[in-house]
Amino acid sequence: MEHQVLYRKYRPKSFSDLFGQAHVIKTLLNALKYDKVAHAYLFTGPRGTGKTTIARLLAKAVNCQKLKNAEPDNKCPACMQINEGKAMDLIEIDAASNRGIDEIRQLREGVKFSPGFLKYKVFIIDEVHQLTKEAFNALLKTLEEPPAHAIFILATTEIHKVPQTIISRCQRFDFKKLTLKNIVEKLSHIAKLEKIKIDKPALDLIAQSSDGALRDAESLLGQVIALEDKNITAEEVQTILGIVSVEAVIELADDLLKAETAKAIRLINKLVDEGYDLVEFSKSAVIWLRKMLILKVDEKLIDVVGRDLTDEQKETILSQGKLVNDIWLIKAINSIGMAGNEAKSSVLPQLPFELSFVELSEKL
Repeated sequence: MEHQVLYRKYRPKSFSDLFGQAHVIKTLLNALKYDKVAHAYLFTGPRGTGKTTIARLLAKAVNCQKLKNAEPDNKCPACMQINEGKAMDLIEIDAASNRGIDEIRQLREGVKFSPGFLKYKVFIIDEVHQLTKEAFNALLKTLEEPPAHAIFILATTEIHKVPQTIISRCQRFDFKKLTLKNIVEKLSHIAKLEKIKIDKPALDLIAQSSDGALRDAESLLGQVIALEDKNITAEEVQTILGIVSVEAVIELADDLLKAETAKAIRLINKLVDEGYDLVEFSKSAVIWLRKMLILKVDEKLIDVVGRDLTDEQKETILSQGKLVNDIWLIKAINSIGMAGNEAKSSVLPQLPFELSFVELSEKL
């Protein structure tokens, strides 16, 4: 079985297929229903959160010849053209490699002409923040007086690099990292379609490793499925992807919070023996302790830091936080973070961690 990249294979063809970004979808659907589509949109947010996917769906919806409840029918000639990647009136530009004034001048010339087949010419400019100053100025002139047949959708991961003059002429949508629930739902859906059995803890582990980026989660799932295993467990995901489970991080936190230094040292050496990357492990440990510190400030901040935690993990981190004070947590975050950096060049990668654990037990 050929496992092409899953995020392409299962790219949503309708708004109803999307997982997450409900605030964006609701507004766009209303704009389509009431014929209030803008001529310029700006999608901003972390990588892998659906900006380009939703841009393509919007391009398809505004051109669909049989739009129903703001959803493209995926059967009319316009939808078929776009789905097959043959629509000449849908122009996608990667600003990372087409960032100069000449490319934008060509775009400005192209904008003048009416669409050849579709109702609208749609220009999707990805990573728009990479455009040069001159290119931005040229784009601004087009956005100031866009022809009625043109729609621009700009996407960026670095909104602070986009000039305010451009931002002010677009309808802006801020994309968020997806929640653990959203990502697990999508991965579970893909696994069913691929006829793969995968444990819920395995899905949780993949989702947590993706840091809220659905595309990354789908890529990780693809790596796991590539082994042709029909019944995937969390242990297998750990081995295949080299990911240390959240359980190992929780175990370390428990050991350190209870000053059980010998257990912590045994755990870090076990991870070395099993071939795990201690630098990555230190990042996971620091992230866990950071969440714990923030929740000690106010437990209601769980909606800020707990998006990638299961309900059980939320309970665990809150109870662990009650065992220690803020000052110790700050020291632990700094100490383990430094150990991760030092592990890269240490004679023994576990040594900086062992020193950190001994030091932390004395300060508890």
